[in-house]
Amino acid sequence: MKITAIETHVCNARMRNWIFVKVVTDQPGLHGWGEATLEWHTRSVVGAIEDISQLVVGEDPRRIEHLWQMMYRQHFWHGNGIVRGTAISGIDIALWDILGKIHGVPCHHLWGGPVRDHVRTYCHLGGGRMEDFYDTDPADAKRFGDLAAKAVADGFTAFKSMAVPETMPLEGLRPITYAEACVKAMRDAVGDDIDIMVDCHARPTPRMGMRFAKALEPYGLYFFEEPCWPETMEDIAAIQRAVSTPIATGERLVGLHAFRDCVEKRACSVLQPDITHCGGLTEARRIAALADAWKLSLAPHNPQGPVSTAASLEFGFATPAYIICEAVHLDVPWRQDVVNEGFTVEPKGRIVRPNAKPGLGIEIDEAEVRKHPFQQEVLQRSFYRDGAVGDW
Repeated sequence: MKITAIETHVCNARMRNWIFVKVVTDQPGLHGWGEATLEWHTRSVVGAIEDISQLVVGEDPRRIEHLWQMMYRQHFWHGNGIVRGTAISGIDIALWDILGKIHGVPCHHLWGGPVRDHVRTYCHLGGGRMEDFYDTDPADAKRFGDLAAKAVADGFTAFKSMAVPETMPLEGLRPITYAEACVKAMRDAVGDDIDIMVDCHARPTPRMGMRFAKALEPYGLYFFEEPCWPETMEDIAAIQRAVSTPIATGERLVGLHAFRDCVEKRACSVLQPDITHCGGLTEARRIAALADAWKLSLAPHNPQGPVSTAASLEFGFATPAYIICEAVHLDVPWRQDVVNEGFTVEPKGRIVRPNAKPGLGIEIDEAEVRKHPFQQEVLQRSFYRDGAVGDW
């Protein structure tokens, strides 16, 4: 059995271009789907996949670890950068899809079988609609409460918001009181039985991140995400030690060694590897073992396309430390047209029952994908009030 081709199928979904990766074999009808979506770097990733494919075309797709080692270590540059790491991830996910199809079982059975009966999901405010989630207007706290109530009405028991605005390196009370008002509006709207997460998007400096964390601590957040740049992991660790709120980070980390540094510094309570960036399912399973050793929770980053979601769910059914799956369901109205999914989502509670189909349990409709060809992603440029460049 040999790999004969690696294809990329790009599908524009407004904020992102989903990059679906198809690994084709010499066995009729046997192929696997992966995803390598990386916002604002679509052409770079597609080129990286083309470069890396030279290493694996002609090889046996069942030798997943062997192929992963080749993709990561060969041609001198290791795969610990975001573009190459994402390219490797897309191919790796597709290889696991193939292996599940060969053995006629869902991927989670390849990793020891299910460890839970269902996976809980959480949504973005607005269901993933870009303007509802990413826009923060200090005069608009009420909107957060309204969107929170809508998420609960849609069946979710947990949701994530971006209630922390873009801030200069050091500011006074204005952004702090705004964030407090937004979170209070959400908590008042949904009560104490619903879990609220706040994502800082690594916008604040370490000192501002600390101030936000302390100000929001009384609201009992499920977790507080990326309170400052991951390049300053010691500062994230300091914030974790300063508050009782669980701190989450990891979406921008690529490879096991970056996560090793994070957990050795005790920087968080929740690790958030992105399966489409960190090195695929192969590397995510190693990161999960690391989380187990340090008794941390796993909540993979997953705002991308439907293959990423299927991979995250399969991973969740076989991973003890996994607590919840990020889910975007309303980013584009035709999301479900491009994919046939094997798992079942129960409207009440938005819990997912296991997929019973082989591999990831999905199939991509290539004709539907072609209806949404590549477009340059919507630019997101941020500037402070004085014109200096900020973090989006």
